[in-house]
This record gives sequence, structure tokens and C-alpha cells, in this order.
Amino acid sequence: MRRDRTPSRSTYQGRPLARPDDDVVDQGLGFDLGTLRGRRRVLQALGLGAAAAGLAACGPPAGAGGTTSPGEIPEETAGPYPADGSNGPDVLERSGIVRQDIRTSFGGPSGVAEGVPLTLELTLTDLAHGGAPLSGAAVYVWHCDREGRYSMYSEGIEGENYLRGVQIADAQGAVRFTSVFPACYEGRWPHVHFEVHPGQADITDASKTIATSQVALPEEVCDTVYAQPGYETSVAHLAEVSLDGYVVFGDDGAGVQLATVTGAVTTGYTAALHVALDTRTEPGAGAPPPPPPGRR
Repeated sequence: MRRDRTPSRSTYQGRPLARPDDDVVDQGLGFDLGTLRGRRRVLQALGLGAAAAGLAACGPPAGAGGTTSPGEIPEETAGPYPADGSNGPDVLERSGIVRQDIRTSFGGPSGVAEGVPLTLELTLTDLAHGGAPLSGAAVYVWHCDREGRYSMYSEGIEGENYLRGVQIADAQGAVRFTSVFPACYEGRWPHVHFEVHPGQADITDASKTIATSQVALPEEVCDTVYAQPGYETSVAHLAEVSLDGYVVFGDDGAGVQLATVTGAVTTGYTAALHVALDTRTEPGAGAPPPPPPGRR
């Protein structure tokens, strides 16, 4: 089961930060190795077996394609702001998390995320059953706001929980979220995080997570959106990163993770992605957050 932890600027997952004023991704190689060792212990504690522990210890990093079936979406980092109970707050325990419109906070907080409208459509299929729709699966989605901040973590919005929500896949394996276009922040290509769980009853049980991955957004659309008011900081940050060289999607230029985006600034955009999963594959439990290019 998930464990509740109190966020701290001086610790991460109960371990002291060597550089308290820097992000978790900037704590150095020693800290990253400790994170990897910790994840192996979690896998073993959850009873996923020696094979899963061996993959975590010796296999290629998530997203490298070494533990996925052909066409299967790669496992990617959940990052330091998942709010799924693995690093501090747990929004998945809260009533109201199953919702389509994730632009507003819920359950008390009343914040609203502003920005260019974005509809996110994910269609899940299961390679273990010939590519059949993965109907009934629960998909948890989260991403940053147009300022590059994550609700429940970033300074000033710790009490908000917007841009987080769960939807249940329909008979075609599809989920749809109403949101806003996320920012590009330092060292990160514009993206949306998601986790897939067998069903709604399983979203609070980390041992049942099917997959953790990310959706990449195409550069040309990002250029257009970031020219709009409120996205000013994203312009410079996008110019500093490359999709081909990005530490998460760079192994194949996003490949099966790059969304098809249609629409316009005036009417809003729709980002669609086919998410092929293999329920026979051991989940990677998300990789530790990678360092940005050129930084350790």
C-alpha cells in the first residue's frame, strides 16, 4: 500500500538532500544511486518477485525499451511531483479525484489553472490480448500549469490540487481530460505524466500499477502556444531543450509517446495518443527523476 509522507525541502523519501536549495533531480550521482537502491527494496517489499528486483537492479533504465514489448509505451519517470503517495501527498486517496475536467482544484481548494485549453485523449490497448481495448482501466493524469508549477508541491500552490485527475477507460479503452496546455520548464520537454491502474478500486495500491509513462507534445504547437500571454518563461526554456536529446524521450525522439495535436489557440487543442500496454510486462514503478541535459 502507499505510504503517506510529509514533504520537506530538506529531505526526499526520508533521505536528507545534499543540496536542499536545489531540485531533487540535481542532488548528484550518489543520491540517484540511493534512489535506485530504494526502488529495488520497494519492489521486493511489494512482493513483485526476484525477477522484478533483478530488472530494477540490472536492466536498462525506464524508457530505454529493454523491458517493453515491441510497440509498447516505455516506462518513464513519475518525477518528483506525482502526488500518488510515493513522494509526500496522495491525491488519489481523496474523494472527487475521478473527474474529467482537471482545471480546477476540488475537495476544498478553489484554485483554477489558467491557460490555452487542452483536451487530452488517451486510447489504451493491451498487447497481451491482441491489442484489445483496455476497458475499465483507471488512468491518473497530472502535469504542470502554465507557469511550470505543480499543485500540491510548488511554492504558493501547495494547497491546490488542480491539473490532477482520474478517468476510467470506456469500451474502446479511451479516456478524455479537459485541461490546459502545460508550460515548458527548465531542462524538461513539455509533457504530461500518467499512470495506468487495472481499475478505479486499485488507484491507491501502488503494487497494482500497470504502467507509468509520459506524453510528449510537438514542438510546432508548443511554439504557437508559448507565444500567448502567461507562457512567457516557456519560450526561453523550450529553446534550451531538444526532443531528440531529451533525457526522457531522447532514445527514440518520443517515438510512440508523441501526441498528435489538432486545433488552434482560439478554440483550444486536442492531444491524442494511442497507448499500447502489455499487462504481462512487470511495471517499472517509474524511474528516478533524470538530471537535465548538461547537469548532474
